[in-house]
Amino acid sequence: MNKTIRRASVFTLLLVLALLVRATWVQFYEGQALADDKDNRRNAIALYSEPLGNIVVGGEAVTGSARTKSGDLRYKRTYTDGELYAAVTGYSSQVYGATQLEGVYQDLLDGTDSRLKNVLDTVTGKRADPGDVITTIDPDVQRAAYEALGDKLGAAVAIDPETGRILAVASTPSYDPSDLASGDSDAWTALRKDAGKPLTNRALRQPLPPGSTFKLVVAAAALEDGLYSSVDDSTKSPDPYPLPQSDDELTNENPSAPCENASIRVALQYSCNNVFGKMAVDLGQDKVRAMAERFGFGDTEQDVPVRAYESVYPKGMDEAQTALSGIGQFDVTATPLQIAMVSAALANDGELVSPHMVSRITDSNGDVLEDYDEEASGKRIVSSSTAEQLRSAMQTVVEEGTGTNAQIPGVTVGGKTGTAQHGENNSRTPYAWFTSYGRSDSTGKQVAVAVIVEQSDATRSEVSGNGLAAPVAKAVTEAALKS
Repeated sequence: MNKTIRRASVFTLLLVLALLVRATWVQFYEGQALADDKDNRRNAIALYSEPLGNIVVGGEAVTGSARTKSGDLRYKRTYTDGELYAAVTGYSSQVYGATQLEGVYQDLLDGTDSRLKNVLDTVTGKRADPGDVITTIDPDVQRAAYEALGDKLGAAVAIDPETGRILAVASTPSYDPSDLASGDSDAWTALRKDAGKPLTNRALRQPLPPGSTFKLVVAAAALEDGLYSSVDDSTKSPDPYPLPQSDDELTNENPSAPCENASIRVALQYSCNNVFGKMAVDLGQDKVRAMAERFGFGDTEQDVPVRAYESVYPKGMDEAQTALSGIGQFDVTATPLQIAMVSAALANDGELVSPHMVSRITDSNGDVLEDYDEEASGKRIVSSSTAEQLRSAMQTVVEEGTGTNAQIPGVTVGGKTGTAQHGENNSRTPYAWFTSYGRSDSTGKQVAVAVIVEQSDATRSEVSGNGLAAPVAKAVTEAALKS
């Protein structure tokens, strides 16, 4: 054979082999990655080729699927009272993916979850009929939270302390997931640019300084450690409290409040910074952190089942910083969910039942695939005695202290206000917090609530947990405990 022809033949053979190797690699090794690629249009076509399963609130579906009039996607997601439930459902969009419960249970809702398939479906590869997500959300409580927040930047969470069922998750300003369902780029851009951050779930995924609501955690640590045996013991706290290793002093919002040597009860009643700053230093940051973590701070995998952002009690502080952490400042952060968990544990005699906002998931026939109510487990956080004493002190806050706007006839309410400073040199409008538990005097039914208002039209001097957040908590509690 001619030498040139032979070389050309070998070269051609090598090219063919290279193509075969590449085709094999793409088909068998990269095929799944290509199939799963978010930019693969076939995934969206398959997802929206049939109606999706539904998210159910109070026995009624708050989601649906509507036939499209054009395009290669046969169905799009629809929402009932979309703005009301956006913090619960999230969105399922033909372009922007899925969030919140829509994202967590996407396989169940689109019928690809293996638990939905029968033997024939498995053999043929047929897509199964989709399942449904049954939430723990109470529609009346959710609406009360959303409407009470109104046009404020804020959030509210309500939990049944005995079961861990989350009754409300509200975040404002909100948005209508229907606007994103078909991938409207103008709606997406407007929401992304909105200064109010409507796409952010403030209830679960925006930790902020908890201010004086964190004093409940410090008080729990002091009682459990034996630093004080009773909420009525004198704490021997100077007013103002000189910050260790600093020339500054920790003062109180109300200079005439009886905070010098105040007991825990009086210190909670008047929200005495000097008492809890000194208490945190006396305990030491490690003991305060240990108690915070028992309540849920530091949990990086707090799933309800939507992943909540971690609430943080910092490490490596000096004593002055530890004092500030004792009043929920410095680098302490918490979500409304986390603060509601503190009140829920105290209301439930010191035991925290794992919070969850999905009751069960079912197949298309309504058969239960997983029951989260049955799986919910309890964990003791503080002793029954500590919980009882702190409930009593929280009642004093509402009856005679800084939380009087949370009072409800026929309901025993205990709470704690908080006003968290932020911004450089505390220059920005403070955050207003309120957390509480309520128990119906007639039925014994309970609810634990946490509310944050990040911004309002009120002047700085008018921003308080009692003035802005407590009325929201009151509305939520009334809705939860109505007979």
